[in-house]
Order: sequence, then structure tokens, then C-alpha cells
Amino acid sequence: MTTQILHRTATVNGRTIFYREAGDPSRQTILLLHGLPTSSQMFRDLMPALADRFHLIAPDYIGFGHSDAPSRDEFAYTFDNLASHVAGLVDALGLASYVLYMQDYGGPVGFRLFTARPDKVDGFIIQNTNAYMEGVGDGPKAVLMPLWENRTPETEKAARDFVSLAGTKYHWLVGAKNPEAINPDNWVLDQALLDRPGNEDCQVDLLENYKSNIALYPEWQAAFRAHTPKTLIVWGEQDPFFIPPGARAYLNDLPDAKLVWLDSGHYVLDENVVQVAAEIKTVFAA
Repeated sequence: MTTQILHRTATVNGRTIFYREAGDPSRQTILLLHGLPTSSQMFRDLMPALADRFHLIAPDYIGFGHSDAPSRDEFAYTFDNLASHVAGLVDALGLASYVLYMQDYGGPVGFRLFTARPDKVDGFIIQNTNAYMEGVGDGPKAVLMPLWENRTPETEKAARDFVSLAGTKYHWLVGAKNPEAINPDNWVLDQALLDRPGNEDCQVDLLENYKSNIALYPEWQAAFRAHTPKTLIVWGEQDPFFIPPGARAYLNDLPDAKLVWLDSGHYVLDENVVQVAAEIKTVFAA
């Protein structure tokens, strides 16, 4: 297999999961787990930069990207369910082990995989995803905490704005060193998929369910200490959602982790893909 990215699907629990694949399957696998409000498309530039040294799998979660997006009446939109379908894809592809690259929602998905099957995880690449309360910015708290306390049409409004076109564009541009370097296809394509009929309700369900991740933070942190996976942290330090104290907090439980600060925001790859790829190769390439 070459640096060409292949676009494939697999059936997991009766649902179609879309994934991107590149690189030689005999090499170390990196499982690339995307965030909100995007999909595996966020890795479209990183994958060719790594495919000469790694095998790469980047799935879209149920309800995201090109994977099935059933209605909330047909599918419970929880992080447990997103993770179970990614775990099912891992099994369907026969991946014996992998490094987890996690951004935003990728953390709650990936850390569930890690705590369930730590022996399969060869390491972490952590990019603006959180496992510590001190890493949650004031903006997400203002949006999510009222929703967690009492879900009503009023408390849903801020969550719906979060996944509107304005919200999606803000996710991509906030903290960027040079906004003109950020491809506008990012938010246009993401929003087209988010705007599928009924999908907004599913996204609000996930934002409400995010409180389940907070509850698991102590379990995840204990697993970090118990298993000490090799860890690279690449963090956009201008991110208002997952703020720098969240990056530094990992070092309390993973003191040997390498932390690299990037002059960027919630998304870093449009501006920093060359540096991120080089850091990954330095830490993980055999």
C-alpha cells in the first residue's frame, strides 16, 4: 500500500462504518479518532505525511462523516455506543495493536478503548482532548453545564448553536495563527453532514452525554498510571475549549510524555501538519 488514501466501509453491529486507510498494514497502526464537529476528513493531510512509516486507520463515528447516521429513535447517541462501534471496527479489521491519535471527542472514544483493552494500545498521541476537569474551558462549561443539570429547550439552545454553521466555523478558526491558512472546505463539508435531517438532535444528545466522560476521568487517570503508555501530546495552546492546563495535567499521570506546544487553536493540522508528522515519527516510528 502506498501513500494513497483508500476510502472503505465495514459493517459493525449492522451499521456501516466509513474509514480511511493508508500505509503498509505490516507496520505500526495508528488509529486516528476525530473530534466534533468534524470527521475523519480532519486527517486528510496528515495521513499521506505518515503513510511511509505507519499503517493508518481513520474511522467516522456513527452519525458523523460518511458513516451511517440513524435517527435517535434507532440509535442511542452516547459515547459508550460510539466507542463500541469503533471497537467493533478494530475487531473487523483484525488490528492486533495500535497507537491512539485522539482529538476532542476522540479522547472519550479512545480512552474507553484503552481502559477496556489496554494490551492493544501501544501509545497515545493526544491533540486537544481532555481527561482532566482543569482542562475544560469556560466556554464549554457555559454551554454544557446547564444542559447537564436540566435539559430543556432553553438549555439546548446553546448546544444547538455549538453545532450550527457559525459554531463549526468558529471551531476551525479559533486560535489559528493565520486564519487564511485554514481551508474553508473544513467547515462547509462538516456542516453539510451535521445538517442532515435529525442530526442536530443526535449531536445535542452527545453533548448532554459528555457528562459521562467527566465521570470517567478518575478511572482513565488511574489507567494511565497503571499502564504508562508511551505518549506524545501536541496541543494548540490558543484553544479556548480544551485549555493548556488540561495538557499539562497529563504529565502528573504520564510524567514521561513529550509535550509539544503549537501556536494554534482547537484544530492544529492545517497549519502544523509537517511538525506534527515529524513529532509522531520521532516518538513512534521504529
